[in-house]
Amino acid sequence: MGMHTDTERCVRAVRSKDARFDGWFFTAVLTTGIYCRPSCPVVPPRPENMVFHPSAAACQQAGFRACKRCRPDTSPGSPEWNHRADLVARAMRLIADGVVDREGVPGLAARLGYSTRQVERQLLAELGAGPLALARAQRAQTARLLIETTGLPMAEIAFAAGFASVRTFNDTVREVFALSPGALRARAAPRNTTPPGAAPGALSLRLPFRTPLNPDNLFGHLAATAVPGVEEWRDGAYRRTLRLPHGHGIVALAPQPDHIACRLTLTDPRDLTVAISRCRRLLDLDADPVAVDDQLRTDPLLAPLVDKAPGRRVPRTVDEAEFAVRAVLGQQVSTAAARTHAARLVTAHGTPVDDPEGGLTHLFPSPGALATLDPETLAMPRTRRTTFTTLVRRLADGQLRLGADSDWAGTRALLLALPGVGPWTADVVAMRALGDPDAFLPTDLGIRRAARELGLPSTPAALTARAEAWRPWRAYAVQYLWATDTHPINFLPV
Repeated sequence: MGMHTDTERCVRAVRSKDARFDGWFFTAVLTTGIYCRPSCPVVPPRPENMVFHPSAAACQQAGFRACKRCRPDTSPGSPEWNHRADLVARAMRLIADGVVDREGVPGLAARLGYSTRQVERQLLAELGAGPLALARAQRAQTARLLIETTGLPMAEIAFAAGFASVRTFNDTVREVFALSPGALRARAAPRNTTPPGAAPGALSLRLPFRTPLNPDNLFGHLAATAVPGVEEWRDGAYRRTLRLPHGHGIVALAPQPDHIACRLTLTDPRDLTVAISRCRRLLDLDADPVAVDDQLRTDPLLAPLVDKAPGRRVPRTVDEAEFAVRAVLGQQVSTAAARTHAARLVTAHGTPVDDPEGGLTHLFPSPGALATLDPETLAMPRTRRTTFTTLVRRLADGQLRLGADSDWAGTRALLLALPGVGPWTADVVAMRALGDPDAFLPTDLGIRRAARELGLPSTPAALTARAEAWRPWRAYAVQYLWATDTHPINFLPV
């Protein structure tokens, strides 16, 4: 059962205003009819006046309105969906990616391989709300974001947020926030922080996270492996192009002490929810660093690494297929060589985009575009060409699907069945593309070198046995072990 069922623990978290539990559960106050995050700054209500729900959608279903002080709809997402691979977790990742808005509940169920009734029953049992209610809560959050940070007309916001009509949009905003859309905009006017000189239509957002967050390896990895034309580090921010369901976008992400500053430029505002979801996954912002670090500290040889720089995240991706292609390009070559291979593909097969704020030029090529290239043009050994062409064909024809809904174990087995894909490639894709928090790389040379220096076993079998104690967070242990090296991936760019 979820944390919301442990009343005593929830009351303690509310009384201490513990922000670590924001997103884990929500507090509904019977006397006021509002719901809050645990860290709400107001005086905590009496315990008998509090009831706890597992999601904002469940609070809304029960008739509660969002608190205007703590803005519970903007809490970090529950870390539960990051470390689980069951039906509910996969469904929540897909809902966050906008699948219900684009394909409806039948489309969600089809992707998960279950009946609509099974999906609805399991979500209702665990989260107190079905897929439509969860998607509605997400639409309300997106609408609020657009109301408060843009000058878009309300009708455009309604459809951009996924509502079927302006009337439904107005009714939902009033019901959830106890304010009309116009009143929300009037209250939020001072918070519009789009910087001067930003591209027309750019949205400036704050992406919350649970502290601590160490940005060094997170942004260092993304910047050091950036593919020219698709990614860059500029003016203290990681910037990249995004391929989205209705168009494309460009995002700039910069670490701040209490949030990630996010500036998005979209060709179609309907992609806002998806873009935010993918940026959060890229930076692993819904992780629970306290739980991760506490587990890794139980190993006396890892504890000093954790204590020195707590809160490391796993750098992930905004496009799972793109990452798989880049993982194959990076087999047995240096980081610089992998970037060169990828940049050539981008120039030859990527989709051109305009970037008035920087030097981004293309979207990374889709699997369909790469499936048509001549293998002889690839400057790599013949066996790796076979690996590359087989991978992109399987991605293009749908035999291999990589996404938020991927079953980690099953997808790893499909990857290992491809010619030239070994455990290292399959596990790095599982770790960084699929989001498996327990993926491990015992054969990685950097990991084995760090293990030797720390006094850990350095052979793959012995290291894997030692790492059993780190489960289910072995992917985070990889980040701490990698960080013992002086490679640029471990340092925040200057």
